[in-house]
Amino acid sequence: MALAREDDVEEIVRLAVEANQVLGAEGQGDLVWGHVSVRDPGGRGFWMKASGLGFEEVDPSNLLLLSFDGEILAGTGSRHIEFPIHGEILRRRPEVNCVVHTHSAAANAFSSLGVALRALSHEGVLFSHPELPRFLQTGSLVKTRELGADLASALGDARACLMPRHGLVTAGETVAAGVMTALLLDRACQVQLAAMAAGELVTWSNEAESALKREEVWNPRLMDSGWQYLRRKASGFSTNGAGARHPLDGRAMSASTG
Repeated sequence: MALAREDDVEEIVRLAVEANQVLGAEGQGDLVWGHVSVRDPGGRGFWMKASGLGFEEVDPSNLLLLSFDGEILAGTGSRHIEFPIHGEILRRRPEVNCVVHTHSAAANAFSSLGVALRALSHEGVLFSHPELPRFLQTGSLVKTRELGADLASALGDARACLMPRHGLVTAGETVAAGVMTALLLDRACQVQLAAMAAGELVTWSNEAESALKREEVWNPRLMDSGWQYLRRKASGFSTNGAGARHPLDGRAMSASTG
């Protein structure tokens, strides 16, 4: 097992806190349920919040370092019972560094319909061609290593998986990708639910257009741009325009333009 440098761990802890706060700010919390994990840089396991806290309450003091088998290696508090979701996906997918599990109301409503998620919008192209996988073994808690491994198997190499009667799970190579994918899947489900409520679906992106839009709209640079915006939003947009300069002649600009 590699030893993690202190500054590496501090960066991972910062990212884990930000991931929780972004999910909370974007309305993905279900009281104190739902969780996000970030792989430990030293290979010891993963960091996630202690149980009993909402996403928006998380700070460095209530993060836990868990082994892949759920042993608490650092931090105080109780672990989430569904830690096997994270341990087994991270164990199976070495390229993944962030796993998100939420109880998205839109994902639950959509997955109850038993229809394919179509590329009706920019978000939808991430979850079609191929069709988004679904974990059908149980709608109850994923609290054993066996169920976690089954979920990891259902997810396969995909970026996300619907969990009917439960929620969703996403896997990203970066924290930005993992969190953004969860939020975009929630939005894609909302769009299709609204469209189906209005009438019959008649148009969506085909495989070629979906592939093009994934490259044009959701490449790593733009995915990170979205993540940076969400970070600023969750922190209350700490820059308010004071001291900004006019883009053409360098004149100081007022924080308020009236």
